[in-house]
Amino acid sequence: MNKWPAWSQAAPLGKTRRRIWLVATLVLLPALLWLADRLYPLSLPEDDLARVVLAEDGTPLWRFADRDGVWRYPVSPSGVSPYYLEALLTYEDRWFYRHPGVNPLALGRALWQNLSGGRLVSGGSTLSMQVARLLDPHTRSYAGKLKQLWRTAQLEWYLSKDEILGLYLNRAPFGGTLQGVAAASWAYLGKPPSQLTRAEAALLAVLPQAPSRLRPDRHPARAQVARDKVLKRLASFEVWPQSAINDALQEPVLLAPRQEPRLAPLLARRLNRPGSPPLIRTTLDAALQRRLEDLLLGWRARLPERTSAAILVVEQPSMAVRAYLGSVDIGDGKRFGHVDMISAVRSPGSTLKPFLYGLALDDGLIHSESLLQDVPRRYGDYRPGNFAAGFSGAVSASEALARSLNLPAVQLLEAYGPKRFAGELRSAGVPLALPPLAEPNLALILGGAGSRLEDLVSGYSAFARGGKAARLRFQPQDALRERRLLSPGAAWIVRRILSGQARPDRDPHAQLVQRPGLAWKTGTSYGFRDAWAIGVAPRYVIGIWVGRPDGTPVPGQFGLASAAPLLLQVHDLLVNRDSQHGLAVPADPQPAAVGVAAICWPLGQPLAKADPNCRRQRFAWTLAGTTPPTLQALDQPLGLGLREPLWLNAAGLRVAANCPGAKPHALLLWPAALEPWLPRAERRSARLPASDPACPPHGASRVAPLSIVGVRQGDRLRRPAGSAEPLRLRLATLGGAGRRWWFVNGQPLGETAAAADFNHAFSRSGRYQLSVLDESGQTARLEFSVGQ
Repeated sequence: MNKWPAWSQAAPLGKTRRRIWLVATLVLLPALLWLADRLYPLSLPEDDLARVVLAEDGTPLWRFADRDGVWRYPVSPSGVSPYYLEALLTYEDRWFYRHPGVNPLALGRALWQNLSGGRLVSGGSTLSMQVARLLDPHTRSYAGKLKQLWRTAQLEWYLSKDEILGLYLNRAPFGGTLQGVAAASWAYLGKPPSQLTRAEAALLAVLPQAPSRLRPDRHPARAQVARDKVLKRLASFEVWPQSAINDALQEPVLLAPRQEPRLAPLLARRLNRPGSPPLIRTTLDAALQRRLEDLLLGWRARLPERTSAAILVVEQPSMAVRAYLGSVDIGDGKRFGHVDMISAVRSPGSTLKPFLYGLALDDGLIHSESLLQDVPRRYGDYRPGNFAAGFSGAVSASEALARSLNLPAVQLLEAYGPKRFAGELRSAGVPLALPPLAEPNLALILGGAGSRLEDLVSGYSAFARGGKAARLRFQPQDALRERRLLSPGAAWIVRRILSGQARPDRDPHAQLVQRPGLAWKTGTSYGFRDAWAIGVAPRYVIGIWVGRPDGTPVPGQFGLASAAPLLLQVHDLLVNRDSQHGLAVPADPQPAAVGVAAICWPLGQPLAKADPNCRRQRFAWTLAGTTPPTLQALDQPLGLGLREPLWLNAAGLRVAANCPGAKPHALLLWPAALEPWLPRAERRSARLPASDPACPPHGASRVAPLSIVGVRQGDRLRRPAGSAEPLRLRLATLGGAGRRWWFVNGQPLGETAAAADFNHAFSRSGRYQLSVLDESGQTARLEFSVGQ
């Protein structure tokens, strides 16, 4: 018989059961929480493709919205003004750094208000809870609140307080398509969030409470009332001094309509590559970019229909790109504004010529005053001409470059080698695009290849950086990469020529009166498709392109008229900015290898001024003291060289070497191809002494081959449109000896002296064969056509 009462037996059993439930709870609850975390994991924000492209100082240039059309400017708590953090935490969650994600007092107060009111009046949300709602939105119900609490617990478990605060700073709504305090600060206030005043900080702290109703650009009165509420709370908690609160309360909320970043769109598109960070930093100067975009928009009315333009400004010491304008206006569809003409391949026209002259200086082919020939030439089927359609005869290398004459450049490229030239440019980072299977040829120097504006600007930097061409730097992390293109001396000489200082005898230290230190070159592609102007200033390299992106011609458009005025205006703007900022013009010392020499034409080397062979004396820039002789064109010796060996007697007459009293002499003659442009006294026939009949030289004097000047083989000429006037041609000859007899289609037309011109009018359309015969029996013949 059990002597213990029943209730005494049940007591130990109850305790055991409670212990079992306690142990089970302690074991199962973590397991259930773990399982719930796995079944309903915390979803942190992934890369949603929202990007902001920044200037060097952090100013937003362009933004790319996320999939929902929202744009944000990522920022960390350390990048935000302390005023904003103080206002936010005081107004929203004073115990943020102390509670575990939920503030029991605030939650209890909200629960009492909701129960007593019979509806949801207050949420009692902490910042952690607000972040949970931003990441996983829920309904305003008790079930939704439980879901929010679960997500809050997960946030507090996985993230630190600063990480949670960072999510709020970047995801809080600020009206419209704005998210995050940084985006709001730039859009509403035009400044970074690190520079917020107390009043501005209080305003942005309260906006997420009702972003649409409190938008300061639409409802400034409501926004000010809400801001003042925050300021008064800060005063009541003595977070800020009362004097500072009073000053902040006096500031009105008057904002301009919201402005989204809209600068450098084509560079932004170029840098927004897969895997790009949310903040894409560039080297651009936002203020300069804005001024140049306004300037280019002002030029739009001056540009022909469907014509665009591009501007590239690079600070040459660092090669940082300071302004990037790939088109007139990205939104102008008629001008193909979406096409980036800075990276587009186009014909460079004459912009490659400075590279050739610099390389020829280094190769010892020329000095700055070397004699070159601006005369008609034919290279197989290639017959280059000058832009102005005329010829100047004898020109110096510096004059040929300054005037951008085509024939001297082709002569120089022929001597240097087109393949070698293209290879040197490619190795220095200035590649030239050629058609498939095509090889570099003489047309290269006149624009017979493709190039990019950015590559040309990179190459032109060599003229300001001691001969080293450097790659452009678009982002701060881009390394400075440079390659040797020219010697420092050659780069300095070419830059002097392009800046109008090619004559050392005038004043080697003189500066240009209008634009000191600016060296610039223009270019025009075949058919007036592209107009170029590239300038090298003491601090900047400026590239300009004008044309139609679709490649159609623009009659009358050429570099000097279309691109150069824009270049000069951009340069003046840069000079004014630098002077306002107190930046001095960098020094441009003359390299030690550069010297000055007095040379004489036609040989191109030093001679005494009184020497009879010194026909014209000039002062030249030289490298390492070398003075190369006059460069002869490969197909233009015309049977004669510059140096004519003679035997003269005491009377100064030409005789044979074995004649009595014969003495050797050397007569320097001009290249025969220049004869039509020389004064009569300088021509070969006038300079050669007469022969002594008593003891003439052995053999007949060599006679240069006869050729026709004034019309070329295969030319298609036209009479004036709508006129019955005949086509009048002025013809001349090169080489030959004695008088000339002229024939058209086999019929004699007239006779001229050796150095005289022949004028004839062609009144009928059709094909013509023109012939000329000289006293030595030589003939020259060509065919051309005349049309209406």
